[in-house]
Amino acid sequence: MIRLGLTGSIGMGKSTIARMFADEGVPVWDADETVHRLYATSEPLKAALVDAFGEVVTEGVVDRAKLSLALKQKPDGFAWLNALVHPATVADREAFLTHHAAAGTPLTLCDIPLLFETGAETTLDKVVVVSAPPEVQAARVMARPGMTAEKFADILARQMPDAEKRHRADFIIDTSQNLGANRQQVREIIRALHAA
Repeated sequence: MIRLGLTGSIGMGKSTIARMFADEGVPVWDADETVHRLYATSEPLKAALVDAFGEVVTEGVVDRAKLSLALKQKPDGFAWLNALVHPATVADREAFLTHHAAAGTPLTLCDIPLLFETGAETTLDKVVVVSAPPEVQAARVMARPGMTAEKFADILARQMPDAEKRHRADFIIDTSQNLGANRQQVREIIRALHAA
């Protein structure tokens, strides 16, 4: 089984490209979706987050707005958060990959925003990076509800620069093109991997 990683900085179009892979029949594991599920269902994780950050759980679910505020107030808050959340997401990803390997699935995709930052590329066979010019990225991100220039800058500061991600990629998809061109790129990547 080929384990393909998908990554890119905020606003680059990871979710759109992941859906295109799914539309082509590739099983997709989504790191962000997994974290949100764990925030709602993992009692040990919720307890650890309350211990580390205070009252960040509302009605049994981690309140992301409260957690975001708590992260800003705690020195090294993101390092603490990653130390708590990362092992659970890795275990979930490994279970997904093990299941699909046993089922004989030829290709899987792991959508991981911080793929290089967390060293996840070492557990995958190939990596696709989605990229777009900075002005396209900024326009997409600033159009999101509740986004501010400060939040955007904070997120970018925690992410590897786009140029470095592109340098480390096996495949690059330029998401400033039209969706038809992107879908064709996805199909070409799938064909290339199946032919390898």
